[in-house]
Amino acid sequence: MLHPRLARQLAAATTAEGEVDLAALAHAVSIAYRRIDRMKTRALARERRMTSERAARNKEVGKLVAELEEQNARFLAALENMSQGLCFFDGAQRLIISNRRYAEMYRISPEDLKPGTHLCEIVDRRFAAGSFPAMTRAEYLAWREKVAVSNIPNDSVVELRDGRTFAIRHQPMPDGGWVSTHDDITEQRRTETRIAHMARHDALTGLANRVLLHERLEDALARAKRADPCAVLFLDLDHFKAINDSLGHPAGDRLLRAVAIRMRQLVRETDTIARLGGDEFAIIQESVRQPADATALAARLIEELSRPFELDAQQITVAVSIGIAVAPQDGTDADTLLKNADIALYRAKAEGRCRYRFFEPAMDALIERRRTLERDLRRAISAGEFVLHYQPVIRLETRTVSGFEALIRWNHPTRGLVSPAEFIPFAEETGLITEIDEWVLETACREAAAWPDTLAVAVNLSPAHFLSGGVVPAVSGALAEAGLAPGRLEIEITESLMIENSEATLSSLRRLRALGVSISMDDFGTGYSSLGYLRNFRFDKIKIDQSFIRELSCRADSIAIVRAVTGLCTSLGMTTIAEGVETEEQLAALSAEKCTEVQGYLFSRPRPASDVPALLSLFDPALATAA
Repeated sequence: MLHPRLARQLAAATTAEGEVDLAALAHAVSIAYRRIDRMKTRALARERRMTSERAARNKEVGKLVAELEEQNARFLAALENMSQGLCFFDGAQRLIISNRRYAEMYRISPEDLKPGTHLCEIVDRRFAAGSFPAMTRAEYLAWREKVAVSNIPNDSVVELRDGRTFAIRHQPMPDGGWVSTHDDITEQRRTETRIAHMARHDALTGLANRVLLHERLEDALARAKRADPCAVLFLDLDHFKAINDSLGHPAGDRLLRAVAIRMRQLVRETDTIARLGGDEFAIIQESVRQPADATALAARLIEELSRPFELDAQQITVAVSIGIAVAPQDGTDADTLLKNADIALYRAKAEGRCRYRFFEPAMDALIERRRTLERDLRRAISAGEFVLHYQPVIRLETRTVSGFEALIRWNHPTRGLVSPAEFIPFAEETGLITEIDEWVLETACREAAAWPDTLAVAVNLSPAHFLSGGVVPAVSGALAEAGLAPGRLEIEITESLMIENSEATLSSLRRLRALGVSISMDDFGTGYSSLGYLRNFRFDKIKIDQSFIRELSCRADSIAIVRAVTGLCTSLGMTTIAEGVETEEQLAALSAEKCTEVQGYLFSRPRPASDVPALLSLFDPALATAA
């Protein structure tokens, strides 16, 4: 069909007779083709424009698709690298998506967690895998249903049957579905549990500490007020420090753990054992109907803890002292009951150790005297209330003075002279003995420096001072300050020190020997005698204890012991001193056994330093003149 305009032009080029004007026709065709070309050009331009627009639209769509794919990849990467498990359910309780961590946490194959899987199927698979709380399938579904329909965010902690603990955060969605995160907090809970346990338990033994003891005692006292009495037993291992120092702290720790194990076997599950520190323990004994209940437990503890402990192929023996307070008669609050049990323990130790004692109101007076004694001793040190008395040591062969033993006295402002037997043991318990020892050393060296050069001075030093590690500096300092020759000072130690801390003690003794100081073993033959001491360290003098001297005339074994000691010392080149000589008969017996030196009331009681010249004049007037 011709274009209307071209048709008109063709008609105009045709005459009435039907003849065609070729020129007009050519012109018309030319115009028509030009128009067609223009139309084609416009059509091509429109087509190119439309193609460009389509390309631009396709490019934009491609860009959007690429961005969506990148965002999706990032989302999936973040989802798969989460430390928590994540799951997303729709309103029909069908899984929309979950991550790999969720599958790992509940031990489910990722193939069983495809989108569209119903919650019930997932619960069944968790149940089969054992990754399930301590409840039935129905109970769990009912709980999840309750959380899901509540439309309220929810945080919960779930403990699984396999011991793991998960924290679950539930966030509801508008369509009735939900998204939840699952975090494994097992280690966190274990750490929190360990920290809570450490706050209330002793790290070494695992027993309760003071905090937990106090809490449980308050609970027990509340029941005691309702006619259910309880008792508190305070325990202290006797001579533990000597074992700890001689064998080392690691061995001491192992011993404390062994003691704790043995104690656990002796109490009921309802009772509480606590370590208060060092070698002190406490037990809360519940439902004590009569004192015999506490007595029976205390007797079992003393018996069982006195049996030897095997440590590193060694048999270690300890003993225990126990103080007992019973509620409510001995206290209705924890602090009072604990204090009274401690008072009873002090009484048990004061009466000889390895025993138990019940609290008695009169014991308060004893503790008050103890506090007064400690206060007075501290004042005595600072106020200079101590004095030294000196007892002469006599050479038996020549009956001349070889030196003096320095003996401390306390010149109390109201009690007068107090014997060292009354305050030295207490000073050792409280740690004041070191200061007292140092004062004795300094004073004895200073006063002896005024005597003739041939006279020595003997000073007793406490084992506690040796254990402190300060003996050698104290001795060297006292000698230097007084200007006393080291060879004129004799240090006396008891043989108990050798077993309490043998290695450290031997080191200190060797250092003292290197200074030029003489070393004597006091009270030889009592308690811990061992010839090994004489082999490990060559003493200058051995003092035979006065208990053997006192019975020389009535017991043959005392004579035999003196004979053995003097013979041994002669062979080893050591001097023997017999202390406590009071009769001529004793002196004759010692002379017959070749004892080297003697001292005792037969010659003189201990006298003040001002009396030394008079004492010397009795035995050697020439020395008295020099003094």
